[in-house]
Amino acid sequence: MTAKDGPLEWLALARGTLDRAALNRRDDRWLARASADPRTRVLIVQDGRALVTYEPAPALVFVPPGRAPDGDRWLLGVDGDGTAYFGVAAPLPAVEGAEPAGLRRVGALLGDRDSGLLTHVVALEHWHAGHRFCPRCGTPTEVASAGHVRVCPADGSQHFPRVDPAVIMLVTDASDRILLARGPQWPADRRSILAGFVEPGESLEQAVAREVDEEVGLPVRDVRYVGSQPWPLPRSLMLGFTAKADGDVPLRPDPEEILDAAWYGREELRAAIDAGDLVAPGPLSIAAQLIKRWYGGSLPDMPHF
Repeated sequence: MTAKDGPLEWLALARGTLDRAALNRRDDRWLARASADPRTRVLIVQDGRALVTYEPAPALVFVPPGRAPDGDRWLLGVDGDGTAYFGVAAPLPAVEGAEPAGLRRVGALLGDRDSGLLTHVVALEHWHAGHRFCPRCGTPTEVASAGHVRVCPADGSQHFPRVDPAVIMLVTDASDRILLARGPQWPADRRSILAGFVEPGESLEQAVAREVDEEVGLPVRDVRYVGSQPWPLPRSLMLGFTAKADGDVPLRPDPEEILDAAWYGREELRAAIDAGDLVAPGPLSIAAQLIKRWYGGSLPDMPHF
């Protein structure tokens, strides 16, 4: 297996370094000690954003427990030194030298620990905001397991954070060209690889083949998994694949999903970007990493996307 065929080596939102300490989530005494420990760090999140400083390098701003706002605290993990990290949803305080930023802006710039923490806390914030009521009976649910479960007090049912699996695939033809397409809401110069959600009763490989066929009318083969990363915008898990297709089969874009699609060789892609006719995905996305690996390096002017 060559490096080009192996797993992706770097994904912006799949770099967390903490022990998630799942066994401690139901240990009330441990949680109480950690919540009172002045070494503990609390990350405040509001509408998917946290405070970030940029000097000397991008980094999250934490507060000790005594300065953290009120609200349910979600255990995010413990580092190698035993320091616990919690998240809480609350208005962001004013901190000199810091400003609010979300994953799209800083997810690829933060260090491994901070990128993982922000990804985790944003995912939990989205889930808690949208799952305040029991789907069985409508009763308001209560937070349990340090933020990783919601429990219905009426029927006792437990509800866990939802993750929606989505496949994203770099399709190549016999000439090693890649297939890029534009979605209906995208700017005229934006292109990326194909993607779609996995349906009930469907394998990941089946989802890849179905999505490519539905979106551009193209059969694929040799579907291979290469990596995944969370995409909590709001709750997806992006599962990256490569696939092969015949480039002489006419593309038939579904007008509801795809405005246009075309094959690009390396020189064609570089020329389109240099001319300003095409903007490639930025480094935050798994799409960018798949394209970069096929291309053999970074493309010019890859913005955060």
